[in-house]
Amino acid sequence: MMLALLGTHMAGMGAFLTVPVLAPAIAAETGLSSSLAGVHTALCYFGALLSGPLSQGLLVRHGGVRVCQAALVGIAIGLALAVLGSPWALVLSAVVAGLAHGPITPAGSHLLAPRVPPRRRSLIFGLKQCGVPAGAMLVAATAPLVGGIYGWRAGVLTMSGFALLLALALQPLRATLDADRAPHTAGRLRPWHDARQSLSLLREGGATRALTIASCGYGVAQFCFSSFFVVWQVETRGVALEAAGLQLALAQGGGVAGRVLWALIADRVGPMRVLAGLGFAIVATCLVFALAGPDWPGLVISVAAVAMGASAIGWNGVLLGEVARVAPPGRVGAATAALGFAFAATMIVMPVVFSLLVMATGGYAWAFGMCAMTAATGTLALLRLRPAAAAPR
Repeated sequence: MMLALLGTHMAGMGAFLTVPVLAPAIAAETGLSSSLAGVHTALCYFGALLSGPLSQGLLVRHGGVRVCQAALVGIAIGLALAVLGSPWALVLSAVVAGLAHGPITPAGSHLLAPRVPPRRRSLIFGLKQCGVPAGAMLVAATAPLVGGIYGWRAGVLTMSGFALLLALALQPLRATLDADRAPHTAGRLRPWHDARQSLSLLREGGATRALTIASCGYGVAQFCFSSFFVVWQVETRGVALEAAGLQLALAQGGGVAGRVLWALIADRVGPMRVLAGLGFAIVATCLVFALAGPDWPGLVISVAAVAMGASAIGWNGVLLGEVARVAPPGRVGAATAALGFAFAATMIVMPVVFSLLVMATGGYAWAFGMCAMTAATGTLALLRLRPAAAAPR
């Protein structure tokens, strides 16, 4: 099951990063600004914003494996639309891929939560979430390489095909892992009711709300870095597209290592302490990129990228494990979906703000400074949370 969830998250990252890492090549053909990669990320999250809160009802009716399969097929279709190359096709591609991606994280939490021993919760959720940076590594290393040889459309279709293959590979697991689905007792599909029930958890649970604020603040740094690092390298430092993609893959490798390491530490010293410490690290690394100039040595940039990966990409598993711990019984998927809704709403706005800051200032210093501010806000939310509020419900 763990390998299946890892693969699902790996393929899912194609929805968000395939077009941004190929943005310089797409821009060269279409004439669009490569800094509009942030708009693509925002549109993906707009789609996820719409579908994420519906996850709980879909999971009850169809099971976590089937929801993951449907999501992967939708991502493959969304990515394939991008090869049409027109601005409207790129917009539609982002929205469709985002709609498909929305239920993936709630589905993974739904499958894991009842099967994880409490003393290993952070570690297991951290391992599951390793699929996100591992998928980003795959996209960052593969899409520019294939695109550089065969054209950017081939890079897009490669990631689309990978998502389809993963959807097929999950089928043997469905009979066992989806045995808890209850299509008849769930009643008719009530999307708005399901969405309201999920979002109500943000009002009722102080710990869930604080964790959601932290995820949004940290996520701005994570996805702006992942979406813009390649473009920043190519445009401001003159690095080749393939080399910039490999550096991003190295940073994502730091995220994989971080997710395992922080999870192990969290199971010993407590998740909230680890998450707050990571918040401080994210602020520091964002400030490094805000200050970095074109004459900085490449080795320094690579080290900073790995540090950014370990912190800004390494927090997710610990945080999602804590969300599962504080969620009401039987509502882990709903709590994760509520967090995902707020996260998606933030990602609709902030990558666009990042793009606008780059275009308005002619550089990336203010944009990365904005990422430091959002990470600081998330850290403050966790530090203000009383220990009693973090107790299991």
